[in-house]
Amino acid sequence: MGGAAILVAIALGVVWWVRGGASFAMLPAGTDQNILLVTIDTTRADAISAYGGPAQTPNLDRLAAHGARFTFAHSHAVVTLPSHTTILTGHFPYEHGIRDNSGFRVADGTPTIATRLKPLGFATGAFIGGFPLTKRFGLTPGFDVYDDQLPEMKGDVSYALPERPADVVVARALDWIGRQQGRFFAWVHAFDPHSPYRPPPEYAAKYSAQPYYGEIAFVDHSLGPLFDRLATLSRPTLVIVTADHGESLGEHGEMTHGMFAYESTLHIPLIVAEIDPRSAHDARGRVIDVPVRHIDIAPTVLDAAGAPADPTLPGASLRDVIRTGQSADRPEYFESMTYNLVRGWAPLRGVLVARDKYIDLPIPELYNLAADPKEAQNLAPGAADRVAVLLATLKTYNVAPPNRPGQENAEVAAGLRALGYTTGSAAARTTYTEADDPKRLVEVDKDLHTATDLFENGRLDDAVATWKRVIARRADTADAYISLAHAYYENGQVAAAIATLEDALRNGAPERDVRIRLGTYLAEGGNDSAKAIQVLQALPASDAEAQNSLGIAYIDAGRFADAARTFRAVLALDPTNGLAYQNLAVAALKQAHTINAGPERSAKLAEAEADAKQSITVDPTLGGSYTILGVVMSDTGRKAEAVDSWRRAVELDPTEFDALYNLWLELAAANQRDEAMKYGRQFVATAPPALYPQAIEEIRRYIGG
Repeated sequence: MGGAAILVAIALGVVWWVRGGASFAMLPAGTDQNILLVTIDTTRADAISAYGGPAQTPNLDRLAAHGARFTFAHSHAVVTLPSHTTILTGHFPYEHGIRDNSGFRVADGTPTIATRLKPLGFATGAFIGGFPLTKRFGLTPGFDVYDDQLPEMKGDVSYALPERPADVVVARALDWIGRQQGRFFAWVHAFDPHSPYRPPPEYAAKYSAQPYYGEIAFVDHSLGPLFDRLATLSRPTLVIVTADHGESLGEHGEMTHGMFAYESTLHIPLIVAEIDPRSAHDARGRVIDVPVRHIDIAPTVLDAAGAPADPTLPGASLRDVIRTGQSADRPEYFESMTYNLVRGWAPLRGVLVARDKYIDLPIPELYNLAADPKEAQNLAPGAADRVAVLLATLKTYNVAPPNRPGQENAEVAAGLRALGYTTGSAAARTTYTEADDPKRLVEVDKDLHTATDLFENGRLDDAVATWKRVIARRADTADAYISLAHAYYENGQVAAAIATLEDALRNGAPERDVRIRLGTYLAEGGNDSAKAIQVLQALPASDAEAQNSLGIAYIDAGRFADAARTFRAVLALDPTNGLAYQNLAVAALKQAHTINAGPERSAKLAEAEADAKQSITVDPTLGGSYTILGVVMSDTGRKAEAVDSWRRAVELDPTEFDALYNLWLELAAANQRDEAMKYGRQFVATAPPALYPQAIEEIRRYIGG
């Protein structure tokens, strides 16, 4: 019985290969075929078993065995949003303008594969696994469905990171594919290999020493049902599988990605194949060693779909490359801009011509990848002539300073930080020295990650010492000051937190994020609203997050009219800013609490309730709005509704400590002891002692009584 079951399972797993195989030669242009683009985040080419890697990927291996596997494919950027924008638009990062995950949005009207295929009669669906590609970043035009329903967006507080696993993403895609009658273009994005590496238990056990590879093996497993389903459709499907970038895994001192552009993060897998259930032959795959690039994917898709050629696209269709295994010279431009934009380090650009790779930094680098694939020997010091030729090639691309990032709201910044991305905005510069070269600063980045880990593991003194070491070495590192100040503030050392941020401003750290945090601490912890207002008024009126912080400082100063005016100005900038509505509710509620009784108090409470409800309409994930709504309901005699609202607040955000305290207080007063104990224990276990000392002691007495 056991043997028969295993044989059946194996047969089902390979049925679409056995029935006919998938041809590596694409169908003629305009053929009635579907198109599937699969992007697997953060996946090195040498991770997949088809490329000789340690992650067992049988489904991708079968696809490669019957299609075209490119051994020398490269991305143009080493973070998620810029790379995916290049894949979908066919343009270099400096052309589409997306240079980092933080502070950039794809401009309205930007043509993408989806906007180009939609007029040709394709149904279009995108199924997203990770936060950096959610709707807010602007890749939605042209898609009938853009499914990015991440768990934390629905209040699943048990899910710590803004991503969802590949099997869930694939299930959503399969449901949509099953409802299509005509041709479709589907984009499936798997985010799992991104750090932190936490594969499901079976894969965690199998890859216990290398969980990163366990994530990739799980993605491959999840893709199996998708490939199997394509074999049952009435028309063939062109399948393109690639990664946005790779992962350093400690090579060159970089633990993840985003800083350098060595092959560990720039060299990516690329597989192109057709799943054609009508094929009468078992096609054999082709391994292609010529250079290809992300910018070649969009022209390939458009060529296969019979779309009009676009001469403005810098890439070229891979049709003839797949047919012949040969191509004309395809130089590769690449960049890594995150640490320039965020910390003011030198911008990294480079070119790859044949197997020569040039990295343009204050300390230039040249590698012969044919002889030195691990980039261990920098040839630049002894190869001035070759460096000059490659530098001239690089200058044929746009090497102007990158456009500066816009300002992120707190929610987006927090989501990116949860995934290990650095956020912020450094001042623009035009000259850099060797001291600004990322190679000289890699230890700074490692120390910042180490300090965060130390702090999260309760080792405050060690974390503080590490942040101070970073500041001593690089005094303009804003995120070191901000993290150090946060650690002080969370531990009740408000004066030290404020002094740290004031030092940051004196030492030339990028001002925007420092000023917002300083203004918040001055108003909420330092009881110096006047100084907070002064600090925040220096920021632009067009900066929504800064204006929200300024409005809160006005509330703390009792200047309720100024606060309301400020929040309404934010809404004029961004009518969907739920936090501004929430803050309007706070202003009205606090003003109501300054009025003893009467119609004016009732009117302010009604105003607070209306604004809180509007904030929830705009953004249902705002736990703070439910906290405020509960207070209004309690003040107006609706105790049961208040409790329900506070429960919802805590479901959405377990750090809504005011809601937790109010739940304990109200339930204890109502003699609902079991539930009161539940929320009381949660408050005592999670609320920062430095910020809630009296409340914690009060609840401890109740729990012990």
